[in-house]
Amino acid sequence: MHHSDYPLSEVPLSARKGLLSTSAVLLGFTFFTATMWAGGTLGQAFSIGQLLWIILLGNLLLGAYAATLAYIACKSGLNSVLMGRFCFGEKGSKLSDFILGFTQIGWYAWGTATIAVVLVRTTGMPEWLEIPLMVLFGFGFCITAMIGYKGMDWLSRFAVPAMMMFILISLFTGLVDARGFAGLSQKTPTESMGVAAAITVIIGTFISGGTQATNWSRFAKSPKIAVIATMAAFFVGNGLMVLTGALGTMIYQQADIVDVLIAQGFVTIAVLMLFLNIWTTQDNTIYNFAVAGCNLLRTEKRRLVTVGGAAIGTVLAVGGMYNLLIPFLVLLGTFIPPMGGVIMADFWLKHKGRYPALESAQLPDFNRRGLAAYALGAGAAYVSPLLPPLVGVVVAAGSYAVLLRVNHATLGDSLPSTAKQ
Repeated sequence: MHHSDYPLSEVPLSARKGLLSTSAVLLGFTFFTATMWAGGTLGQAFSIGQLLWIILLGNLLLGAYAATLAYIACKSGLNSVLMGRFCFGEKGSKLSDFILGFTQIGWYAWGTATIAVVLVRTTGMPEWLEIPLMVLFGFGFCITAMIGYKGMDWLSRFAVPAMMMFILISLFTGLVDARGFAGLSQKTPTESMGVAAAITVIIGTFISGGTQATNWSRFAKSPKIAVIATMAAFFVGNGLMVLTGALGTMIYQQADIVDVLIAQGFVTIAVLMLFLNIWTTQDNTIYNFAVAGCNLLRTEKRRLVTVGGAAIGTVLAVGGMYNLLIPFLVLLGTFIPPMGGVIMADFWLKHKGRYPALESAQLPDFNRRGLAAYALGAGAAYVSPLLPPLVGVVVAAGSYAVLLRVNHATLGDSLPSTAKQ
Protein backbone atom coordinates (compact mmCIF):
# COMPACT_ATOMS: atom_id res chain seq x y z
CA MET A 1 0.00 0.00 0.00
CA HIS A 2 2.92 2.34 -0.73
CA HIS A 3 0.89 4.03 -3.48
CA SER A 4 -2.78 4.69 -4.07
CA ASP A 5 -3.33 3.05 -7.47
CA TYR A 6 -2.30 6.16 -9.42
CA PRO A 7 -5.61 8.06 -9.21
CA LEU A 8 -4.18 11.16 -10.94
CA SER A 9 -1.56 9.67 -13.27
CA GLU A 10 -0.81 6.91 -15.75
CA VAL A 11 -0.25 3.37 -14.49
CA PRO A 12 3.49 2.66 -15.04
CA LEU A 13 4.58 -0.49 -16.88
CA SER A 14 6.09 -1.84 -13.66
CA ALA A 15 2.61 -2.04 -12.09
CA ARG A 16 0.87 -3.80 -15.01
CA LYS A 17 -0.95 -7.15 -14.51
CA GLY A 18 -1.43 -10.33 -16.51
CA LEU A 19 -4.53 -11.88 -18.06
CA LEU A 20 -5.58 -13.91 -15.01
CA SER A 21 -5.48 -10.96 -12.64
CA THR A 22 -7.21 -8.52 -15.00
CA SER A 23 -9.91 -11.03 -15.95
CA ALA A 24 -10.63 -11.97 -12.33
CA VAL A 25 -11.20 -8.37 -11.24
CA LEU A 26 -13.37 -7.52 -14.25
CA LEU A 27 -15.43 -10.71 -13.95
CA GLY A 28 -16.02 -9.99 -10.28
CA PHE A 29 -17.37 -6.59 -11.31
CA THR A 30 -19.82 -7.99 -13.89
CA PHE A 31 -21.22 -10.71 -11.61
CA PHE A 32 -24.04 -8.40 -10.57
CA THR A 33 -27.51 -9.10 -9.15
CA ALA A 34 -29.26 -6.30 -11.06
CA THR A 35 -28.09 -7.86 -14.35
CA MET A 36 -29.90 -11.08 -13.44
CA TRP A 37 -33.05 -9.11 -12.74
CA ALA A 38 -32.76 -7.58 -16.21
CA GLY A 39 -32.40 -11.09 -17.59
CA GLY A 40 -35.56 -12.03 -15.75
CA THR A 41 -37.59 -9.52 -17.76
CA LEU A 42 -36.27 -11.13 -20.95
CA GLY A 43 -37.12 -14.63 -19.70
CA GLN A 44 -40.77 -13.63 -19.48
CA ALA A 45 -40.93 -12.20 -22.98
CA PHE A 46 -39.11 -14.60 -25.33
CA SER A 47 -38.86 -18.26 -26.21
CA ILE A 48 -35.58 -20.01 -25.41
CA GLY A 49 -34.40 -19.85 -29.04
CA GLN A 50 -35.02 -16.11 -29.38
CA LEU A 51 -33.60 -15.50 -25.94
CA LEU A 52 -30.22 -17.07 -26.68
CA TRP A 53 -29.46 -15.06 -29.81
CA ILE A 54 -30.70 -11.81 -28.21
CA ILE A 55 -28.38 -12.37 -25.23
CA LEU A 56 -25.54 -13.19 -27.63
CA LEU A 57 -26.03 -10.04 -29.73
CA GLY A 58 -26.66 -7.68 -26.81
CA ASN A 59 -23.58 -8.75 -24.88
CA LEU A 60 -21.43 -8.78 -28.02
CA LEU A 61 -22.27 -5.10 -28.57
CA LEU A 62 -21.69 -4.32 -24.87
CA GLY A 63 -18.40 -6.20 -24.87
CA ALA A 64 -17.19 -4.46 -28.03
CA TYR A 65 -17.88 -1.03 -26.48
CA ALA A 66 -16.12 -1.86 -23.20
CA ALA A 67 -13.21 -3.56 -24.98
CA THR A 68 -12.62 -0.50 -27.19
CA LEU A 69 -12.30 1.70 -24.12
CA ALA A 70 -10.10 -0.98 -22.51
CA TYR A 71 -7.69 -0.79 -25.44
CA ILE A 72 -7.39 2.99 -25.05
CA ALA A 73 -6.98 2.67 -21.28
CA CYS A 74 -4.17 0.15 -21.60
CA LYS A 75 -2.36 2.12 -24.32
CA SER A 76 -2.52 5.33 -22.29
CA GLY A 77 -2.44 3.99 -18.73
CA LEU A 78 -5.39 6.29 -17.97
CA ASN A 79 -8.94 5.61 -16.81
CA SER A 80 -12.06 7.30 -18.16
CA VAL A 81 -12.07 10.24 -15.74
CA LEU A 82 -8.43 11.07 -16.52
CA MET A 83 -9.07 10.71 -20.25
CA GLY A 84 -11.93 13.12 -19.67
CA ARG A 85 -9.37 15.88 -19.07
CA PHE A 86 -8.26 15.61 -22.68
CA CYS A 87 -11.72 15.52 -24.27
CA PHE A 88 -13.60 17.82 -21.83
CA GLY A 89 -10.85 20.02 -20.35
CA GLU A 90 -9.37 20.45 -16.87
CA LYS A 91 -12.55 22.00 -15.46
CA GLY A 92 -14.96 20.53 -17.99
CA SER A 93 -13.99 17.00 -16.90
CA LYS A 94 -15.55 17.68 -13.51
CA LEU A 95 -18.93 17.13 -15.19
CA SER A 96 -18.02 13.54 -15.99
CA ASP A 97 -16.49 13.11 -12.51
CA PHE A 98 -19.77 14.13 -10.91
CA ILE A 99 -22.02 12.02 -13.12
CA LEU A 100 -19.86 8.91 -12.91
CA GLY A 101 -19.29 9.30 -9.17
CA PHE A 102 -22.95 9.92 -8.38
CA THR A 103 -24.14 6.82 -10.22
CA GLN A 104 -21.62 4.67 -8.36
CA ILE A 105 -22.54 5.96 -4.92
CA GLY A 106 -26.19 5.32 -5.75
CA TRP A 107 -25.48 1.74 -6.75
CA TYR A 108 -23.37 1.31 -3.60
CA ALA A 109 -26.35 2.38 -1.50
CA TRP A 110 -28.55 -0.06 -3.39
CA GLY A 111 -26.14 -2.96 -2.91
CA THR A 112 -25.64 -2.19 0.78
CA ALA A 113 -29.38 -2.17 1.40
CA THR A 114 -30.00 -5.22 -0.78
CA ILE A 115 -27.65 -7.56 1.05
CA ALA A 116 -29.02 -6.54 4.45
CA VAL A 117 -32.66 -6.98 3.39
CA VAL A 118 -32.07 -10.27 1.57
CA LEU A 119 -29.93 -11.72 4.37
CA VAL A 120 -32.60 -10.95 6.98
CA ARG A 121 -35.30 -12.44 4.76
CA THR A 122 -33.24 -15.53 3.90
CA THR A 123 -32.03 -16.42 7.39
CA GLY A 124 -35.14 -15.38 9.34
CA MET A 125 -33.27 -12.83 11.48
CA PRO A 126 -35.36 -10.07 13.13
CA GLU A 127 -36.08 -7.08 10.89
CA TRP A 128 -34.52 -4.57 13.32
CA LEU A 129 -31.12 -5.96 12.33
CA GLU A 130 -31.43 -4.53 8.81
CA ILE A 131 -30.02 -1.12 9.71
CA PRO A 132 -27.06 -2.43 11.76
CA LEU A 133 -26.27 -4.83 8.90
CA MET A 134 -26.37 -1.96 6.40
CA VAL A 135 -23.79 -0.09 8.48
CA LEU A 136 -21.64 -3.22 8.84
CA PHE A 137 -21.68 -4.05 5.13
CA GLY A 138 -21.50 -0.43 4.04
CA PHE A 139 -18.08 -0.04 5.63
CA GLY A 140 -17.00 -3.69 5.41
CA PHE A 141 -17.29 -3.99 1.64
CA CYS A 142 -15.04 -0.99 1.05
CA ILE A 143 -12.01 -2.62 2.70
CA THR A 144 -10.77 -4.37 -0.45
CA ALA A 145 -11.36 -1.17 -2.42
CA MET A 146 -9.29 0.76 0.13
CA ILE A 147 -6.40 -1.64 -0.44
CA GLY A 148 -6.84 -1.02 -4.14
CA TYR A 149 -6.38 -3.19 -7.21
CA LYS A 150 -4.43 -5.77 -5.22
CA GLY A 151 -7.23 -6.18 -2.66
CA MET A 152 -9.88 -6.64 -5.32
CA ASP A 153 -7.61 -9.07 -7.16
CA TRP A 154 -7.24 -11.24 -4.04
CA LEU A 155 -10.98 -11.33 -3.48
CA SER A 156 -11.86 -11.98 -7.13
CA ARG A 157 -9.40 -14.87 -7.52
CA PHE A 158 -11.34 -16.71 -4.82
CA ALA A 159 -14.84 -15.39 -5.44
CA VAL A 160 -15.10 -15.68 -9.24
CA PRO A 161 -14.35 -19.45 -9.47
CA ALA A 162 -16.64 -20.09 -6.48
CA MET A 163 -19.51 -18.10 -8.01
CA MET A 164 -18.98 -19.77 -11.38
CA MET A 165 -19.27 -23.18 -9.72
CA PHE A 166 -22.44 -22.13 -7.84
CA ILE A 167 -24.01 -20.82 -11.06
CA LEU A 168 -23.22 -24.00 -12.99
CA ILE A 169 -24.69 -26.13 -10.18
CA SER A 170 -27.86 -24.03 -10.28
CA LEU A 171 -28.12 -24.06 -14.08
CA PHE A 172 -27.63 -27.85 -14.24
CA THR A 173 -30.26 -28.38 -11.54
CA GLY A 174 -32.64 -26.02 -13.34
CA LEU A 175 -32.24 -27.83 -16.65
CA VAL A 176 -32.98 -31.13 -14.92
CA ASP A 177 -36.10 -29.67 -13.30
CA ALA A 178 -37.22 -28.20 -16.63
CA ARG A 179 -36.57 -31.50 -18.48
CA GLY A 180 -33.77 -29.98 -20.55
CA PHE A 181 -34.02 -27.73 -23.56
CA ALA A 182 -36.99 -29.72 -24.80
CA GLY A 183 -38.92 -28.65 -21.72
CA LEU A 184 -37.72 -25.03 -21.98
CA SER A 185 -38.78 -24.85 -25.63
CA GLN A 186 -42.34 -25.66 -24.59
CA LYS A 187 -42.57 -22.65 -22.26
CA THR A 188 -44.48 -19.74 -23.78
CA PRO A 189 -43.76 -16.04 -23.08
CA THR A 190 -46.06 -14.32 -20.59
CA GLU A 191 -45.00 -10.74 -21.38
CA SER A 192 -44.41 -8.74 -24.55
CA MET A 193 -41.15 -6.99 -25.48
CA GLY A 194 -39.55 -6.01 -28.77
CA VAL A 195 -36.12 -7.27 -29.80
CA ALA A 196 -34.66 -3.75 -29.85
CA ALA A 197 -36.01 -3.08 -26.36
CA ALA A 198 -34.52 -6.35 -25.11
CA ILE A 199 -31.07 -5.54 -26.51
CA THR A 200 -31.37 -2.07 -24.95
CA VAL A 201 -32.06 -3.68 -21.57
CA ILE A 202 -28.98 -5.90 -21.87
CA ILE A 203 -26.70 -3.06 -22.91
CA GLY A 204 -28.22 -0.45 -20.62
CA THR A 205 -27.89 -2.40 -17.39
CA PHE A 206 -24.09 -2.36 -17.47
CA ILE A 207 -22.83 0.04 -20.10
CA SER A 208 -22.15 2.61 -17.37
CA GLY A 209 -19.95 -0.04 -15.75
CA GLY A 210 -18.27 -0.67 -19.09
CA THR A 211 -17.42 3.02 -19.31
CA GLN A 212 -15.67 2.86 -15.95
CA ALA A 213 -14.06 -0.58 -16.32
CA THR A 214 -11.02 1.33 -17.58
CA ASN A 215 -10.10 1.69 -13.90
CA TRP A 216 -8.81 -1.93 -14.13
CA SER A 217 -8.13 -2.51 -17.83
CA ARG A 218 -5.48 0.24 -17.66
CA PHE A 219 -3.52 -2.11 -15.38
CA ALA A 220 -3.23 -4.76 -18.14
CA LYS A 221 0.28 -5.56 -19.41
CA SER A 222 -0.76 -5.25 -23.06
CA PRO A 223 -3.74 -4.02 -25.11
CA LYS A 224 -4.38 -7.64 -26.14
CA ILE A 225 -4.76 -8.68 -22.50
CA ALA A 226 -6.99 -5.68 -21.81
CA VAL A 227 -9.31 -6.51 -24.72
CA ILE A 228 -9.50 -10.26 -23.97
CA ALA A 229 -10.14 -9.71 -20.24
CA THR A 230 -12.80 -7.10 -20.93
CA MET A 231 -14.58 -9.27 -23.50
CA ALA A 232 -14.47 -12.17 -21.06
CA ALA A 233 -16.16 -10.00 -18.45
CA PHE A 234 -18.69 -8.07 -20.51
CA PHE A 235 -19.49 -10.64 -23.21
CA VAL A 236 -19.13 -13.95 -21.34
CA GLY A 237 -19.57 -12.90 -17.70
CA ASN A 238 -22.37 -10.40 -18.18
CA GLY A 239 -23.99 -12.73 -20.71
CA LEU A 240 -23.97 -15.54 -18.15
CA MET A 241 -25.66 -13.25 -15.62
CA VAL A 242 -28.41 -12.33 -18.10
CA LEU A 243 -28.91 -15.98 -19.05
CA THR A 244 -29.03 -17.07 -15.40
CA GLY A 245 -31.72 -14.50 -14.60
CA ALA A 246 -33.72 -15.41 -17.70
CA LEU A 247 -33.65 -19.17 -17.06
CA GLY A 248 -34.40 -18.67 -13.38
CA THR A 249 -37.53 -16.75 -14.31
CA MET A 250 -38.59 -19.28 -16.93
CA ILE A 251 -38.18 -22.26 -14.59
CA TYR A 252 -38.75 -20.95 -11.06
CA GLN A 253 -40.27 -17.48 -11.60
CA GLN A 254 -37.23 -16.08 -9.76
CA ALA A 255 -34.57 -13.99 -11.48
CA ASP A 256 -32.06 -13.66 -8.62
CA ILE A 257 -29.84 -16.72 -8.35
CA VAL A 258 -29.96 -16.47 -4.55
CA ASP A 259 -33.73 -17.04 -4.63
CA VAL A 260 -33.27 -19.76 -7.24
CA LEU A 261 -30.68 -21.60 -5.15
CA ILE A 262 -33.00 -21.47 -2.14
CA ALA A 263 -35.85 -22.85 -4.27
CA GLN A 264 -33.50 -25.64 -5.34
CA GLY A 265 -32.66 -26.43 -1.70
CA PHE A 266 -29.10 -25.03 -1.69
CA VAL A 267 -29.52 -22.61 1.23
CA THR A 268 -25.85 -22.51 2.33
CA ILE A 269 -24.66 -21.99 -1.23
CA ALA A 270 -27.28 -19.26 -1.63
CA VAL A 271 -25.93 -17.30 1.35
CA LEU A 272 -22.34 -17.64 0.10
CA MET A 273 -23.42 -16.56 -3.38
CA LEU A 274 -25.16 -13.52 -1.90
CA PHE A 275 -22.01 -12.38 -0.06
CA LEU A 276 -19.60 -12.99 -2.93
CA ASN A 277 -21.89 -11.56 -5.60
CA ILE A 278 -22.55 -8.33 -3.74
CA TRP A 279 -19.03 -7.88 -2.34
CA THR A 280 -17.20 -8.26 -5.67
CA THR A 281 -19.45 -5.61 -7.19
CA GLN A 282 -19.57 -3.29 -4.17
CA ASP A 283 -15.81 -2.90 -3.85
CA ASN A 284 -15.52 -2.18 -7.57
CA THR A 285 -18.35 0.32 -7.34
CA ILE A 286 -16.91 2.30 -4.45
CA TYR A 287 -13.47 2.15 -6.11
CA ASN A 288 -15.05 3.79 -9.17
CA PHE A 289 -16.50 6.50 -6.95
CA ALA A 290 -13.13 7.11 -5.30
CA VAL A 291 -11.34 7.45 -8.62
CA ALA A 292 -13.91 9.95 -9.89
CA GLY A 293 -13.76 11.78 -6.55
CA CYS A 294 -9.96 12.02 -6.66
CA ASN A 295 -10.08 13.60 -10.11
CA LEU A 296 -12.88 15.95 -9.06
CA LEU A 297 -11.00 17.14 -5.97
CA ARG A 298 -7.50 16.71 -7.49
CA THR A 299 -6.34 14.68 -4.51
CA GLU A 300 -4.16 11.56 -4.22
CA LYS A 301 -5.98 10.46 -1.03
CA ARG A 302 -7.99 7.71 -2.70
CA ARG A 303 -8.46 5.67 0.47
CA LEU A 304 -9.92 8.64 2.35
CA VAL A 305 -12.32 9.33 -0.54
CA THR A 306 -13.24 5.63 -0.54
CA VAL A 307 -14.26 5.71 3.13
CA GLY A 308 -16.13 8.98 2.60
CA GLY A 309 -18.05 7.45 -0.31
CA ALA A 310 -18.88 4.36 1.72
CA ALA A 311 -20.25 6.59 4.48
CA ILE A 312 -22.44 8.50 2.03
CA GLY A 313 -23.70 5.28 0.45
CA THR A 314 -24.47 3.80 3.87
CA VAL A 315 -26.43 6.89 4.92
CA LEU A 316 -28.45 6.69 1.69
CA ALA A 317 -29.12 3.00 2.30
CA VAL A 318 -30.20 3.47 5.92
CA GLY A 319 -32.37 6.46 4.97
CA GLY A 320 -34.23 4.37 2.40
CA MET A 321 -33.26 6.77 -0.38
CA TYR A 322 -31.99 3.87 -2.48
CA ASN A 323 -35.60 3.12 -3.40
CA LEU A 324 -35.88 6.57 -5.00
CA LEU A 325 -32.47 6.55 -6.62
CA ILE A 326 -32.76 3.49 -8.85
CA PRO A 327 -35.04 4.99 -11.56
CA PHE A 328 -32.80 8.06 -11.72
CA LEU A 329 -29.66 5.94 -11.90
CA VAL A 330 -31.11 3.91 -14.76
CA LEU A 331 -31.87 7.19 -16.52
CA LEU A 332 -28.28 8.31 -16.00
CA GLY A 333 -27.22 5.09 -17.70
CA THR A 334 -28.46 6.77 -20.87
CA PHE A 335 -26.21 9.79 -20.30
CA ILE A 336 -22.98 7.97 -19.44
CA PRO A 337 -22.22 6.08 -22.72
CA PRO A 338 -21.82 9.28 -24.82
CA MET A 339 -18.74 10.04 -22.70
CA GLY A 340 -17.19 6.88 -24.08
CA GLY A 341 -18.00 8.00 -27.61
CA VAL A 342 -16.24 11.33 -27.11
CA ILE A 343 -13.22 9.61 -25.53
CA MET A 344 -12.87 7.24 -28.51
CA ALA A 345 -13.09 10.04 -31.07
CA ASP A 346 -10.72 12.27 -29.11
CA PHE A 347 -8.10 9.52 -28.73
CA TRP A 348 -7.99 8.41 -32.36
CA LEU A 349 -8.96 11.54 -34.29
CA LYS A 350 -7.44 14.39 -32.28
CA HIS A 351 -4.53 12.63 -30.57
CA LYS A 352 -3.86 10.05 -33.33
CA GLY A 353 -3.88 7.09 -30.94
CA ARG A 354 -1.42 8.47 -28.37
CA TYR A 355 -2.04 10.87 -25.50
CA PRO A 356 0.81 13.10 -24.33
CA ALA A 357 1.97 12.63 -20.73
CA LEU A 358 -0.80 13.94 -18.50
CA GLU A 359 1.61 15.73 -16.15
CA SER A 360 3.13 17.86 -18.91
CA ALA A 361 0.07 18.23 -21.18
CA GLN A 362 -1.20 21.79 -21.73
CA LEU A 363 -4.94 21.30 -21.40
CA PRO A 364 -7.70 23.92 -21.68
CA ASP A 365 -10.14 24.61 -18.87
CA PHE A 366 -12.99 23.61 -21.18
CA ASN A 367 -12.80 21.58 -24.38
CA ARG A 368 -15.92 23.04 -25.95
CA ARG A 369 -15.99 20.64 -28.87
CA GLY A 370 -15.92 17.68 -26.50
CA LEU A 371 -18.61 19.12 -24.26
CA ALA A 372 -20.81 20.00 -27.24
CA ALA A 373 -20.40 16.51 -28.72
CA TYR A 374 -21.30 14.96 -25.39
CA ALA A 375 -24.42 17.12 -25.11
CA LEU A 376 -25.51 16.11 -28.63
CA GLY A 377 -24.89 12.42 -27.89
CA ALA A 378 -26.75 12.55 -24.57
CA GLY A 379 -29.68 14.36 -26.18
CA ALA A 380 -29.87 11.84 -28.99
CA ALA A 381 -29.78 8.93 -26.52
CA TYR A 382 -32.54 10.50 -24.42
CA VAL A 383 -34.99 10.89 -27.32
CA SER A 384 -34.03 7.75 -29.26
CA PRO A 385 -36.67 5.00 -29.24
CA LEU A 386 -34.12 2.49 -30.53
CA LEU A 387 -30.98 1.37 -28.63
CA PRO A 388 -30.42 4.67 -26.74
CA PRO A 389 -26.99 3.71 -25.30
CA LEU A 390 -25.53 2.87 -28.70
CA VAL A 391 -27.16 5.88 -30.34
CA GLY A 392 -25.56 8.09 -27.68
CA VAL A 393 -22.10 6.64 -28.33
CA VAL A 394 -22.35 6.90 -32.13
CA VAL A 395 -23.80 10.44 -32.16
CA ALA A 396 -21.27 11.72 -29.61
CA ALA A 397 -18.32 10.25 -31.52
CA GLY A 398 -19.65 11.45 -34.88
CA SER A 399 -20.40 14.93 -33.56
CA TYR A 400 -16.89 15.27 -32.15
CA ALA A 401 -15.40 14.19 -35.46
CA VAL A 402 -17.43 16.85 -37.29
CA LEU A 403 -16.71 19.58 -34.73
CA LEU A 404 -12.97 18.94 -34.97
CA ARG A 405 -13.22 20.10 -38.60
CA VAL A 406 -15.19 23.23 -37.72
CA ASN A 407 -12.98 26.28 -37.19
CA HIS A 408 -15.16 28.63 -35.22
CA ALA A 409 -14.29 30.97 -32.34
CA THR A 410 -17.20 29.85 -30.17
CA LEU A 411 -16.00 26.25 -30.42
CA GLY A 412 -12.38 27.01 -29.56
CA ASP A 413 -10.88 25.60 -26.38
CA SER A 414 -11.21 27.72 -23.26
CA LEU A 415 -7.62 28.13 -22.12
CA PRO A 416 -6.70 28.32 -18.44
CA SER A 417 -6.07 31.80 -17.10
CA THR A 418 -2.33 31.10 -16.72
CA ALA A 419 -2.06 30.33 -20.44
CA LYS A 420 -3.73 33.61 -21.42
CA GLN A 421 -1.26 35.82 -19.59
